[in-house]
Amino acid sequence: MGRVSQAQARENRERIVATAARLLREKGINGISVADVSAAAGLTHGGFYKQFESKEALVSEAIAYAFAQQATRLEADPTLLDGYLTPEHRDTPGTGCPAAGFAGDVARAAGGEAARQSYADGVAAYARMLGTDDEPDLAAVSMMVGALILSRATAGTEISEHLLAAAKQALDER
Repeated sequence: MGRVSQAQARENRERIVATAARLLREKGINGISVADVSAAAGLTHGGFYKQFESKEALVSEAIAYAFAQQATRLEADPTLLDGYLTPEHRDTPGTGCPAAGFAGDVARAAGGEAARQSYADGVAAYARMLGTDDEPDLAAVSMMVGALILSRATAGTEISEHLLAAAKQALDER
């Protein structure tokens, strides 16, 4: 089989990163393998290592990609924040907020220091988007992400939706 073009190589890389960003939020950094990502992206395991030196390199890039996608969606439609503290968002981690989706893994140092830096950069950018007058709104990010994580952890119990509602009310009253 011949070599792929540079354009095809870029497309393959983008597909791997997008697939990884979804799978990592759904199953966690330690819950998927390189083979899982490659298969889900429709590529071979060997093709992965032509694009990335390690799983950690992919994780860092996938985190940055997920935050960039979130920023693009929010810039295009700021009303998307209205759906943040909802059961629908809680129940779709693969396409949901990367701050909530990656928090536990990054806190346990899964993915390495590059992943931690990509995550920190993404959270800071998210706080700037929610802020006003060039002041990042770290409190809003903390409340939104914390409520979503707690709601996911308690999904199926009575408190899960109460957590979402309480955070939404507190943010609305600010």
